[in-house]
Amino acid sequence: MSIKLSILDQSPISEGSNAVESLKNTAELARKAEEWGYTRFWVSEHHDATTLAGSSPEILIAHLAAVTSTIRIGSGGVMLPHYSAYKVAENFKLLEALYPGRIDAGIGRAPGGMPRATYALHDGEYRDTNKFPQQVDDLLMYLNDNVPTNHPYAGLKATPVSDSVSPVWMLGSSPNSGLLAAEKGLPYMFAQFINGEGGPSYAARYQERFQPSAYLQQPEQAVAIFFACAETEEEAERIISSLDLSMLMLEQGMPSKGTPSPEKAKNHPYSPYEQLRVIENRKRMIVGTPKMVRAQIEKLAEEYGANEVMLVIIAYDFQDKLKSYELIAKEMLK
Repeated sequence: MSIKLSILDQSPISEGSNAVESLKNTAELARKAEEWGYTRFWVSEHHDATTLAGSSPEILIAHLAAVTSTIRIGSGGVMLPHYSAYKVAENFKLLEALYPGRIDAGIGRAPGGMPRATYALHDGEYRDTNKFPQQVDDLLMYLNDNVPTNHPYAGLKATPVSDSVSPVWMLGSSPNSGLLAAEKGLPYMFAQFINGEGGPSYAARYQERFQPSAYLQQPEQAVAIFFACAETEEEAERIISSLDLSMLMLEQGMPSKGTPSPEKAKNHPYSPYEQLRVIENRKRMIVGTPKMVRAQIEKLAEEYGANEVMLVIIAYDFQDKLKSYELIAKEMLK
């Protein structure tokens, strides 16, 4: 089976670096991804996060599409419950008009940050995720100019109007997101890099319950996962050790100044509990040489019934990050 490879970049900030440098790296990676043959390049939405620079995917998408030519650029994703579906539709209508046929509108319902950021985004009001399914319907309605004549906003258009429409992807790490994608007839990206448990069963349920729609006739399943790839297994382990420690720090509420170096990770005094957590978190990662990573990607795609795998890496050294993506692209895309 031919497997498409794509990239999700969270614009991580390493210790000693800054957000400006991180965003420059994201743009450089997008250019390289296009050169290496990746299918799509998505960017994330994180709020009040001093270690991740991507807070507004729509703005970053516009920049990345401008510095590339053919690769699909999208959101992984816009956290729809924070916003008006109409405004999100106009953002993507404008992006699609600027870069026809290249924009993906990935959406999710997660907060993308801690509670204080959520309250700030809602002016102190409660964030009602129960409205998410209706918001998805509204977004599709506005994107496709399908406002019914009996709708309170009959005649309303999300502008600008152009000949193409960005496809909407449902993103998620729970069974609910897959079921909603199936009900709406939308493509589904499962975030195994967020949740290492249950993904294949959620994907199977999505595919079983998929209802063909005006947007998609057959289920389209993809999966996103952390990874690190190097010419030797030892080097790949060295690179991923930064993420191992980062995840522990996040879980335990430890202050962070950015992605720690492999040297800092090597010298960290891991407790027995932390060692177990590292093992558990590895369910969310693929690590090894190009051939090892290829075998794991192929196995993952088979488990999910997916023809696309989206790779995510958080590495201390940007050159290690570039090399990881280049090595697996040469192994699988050339």
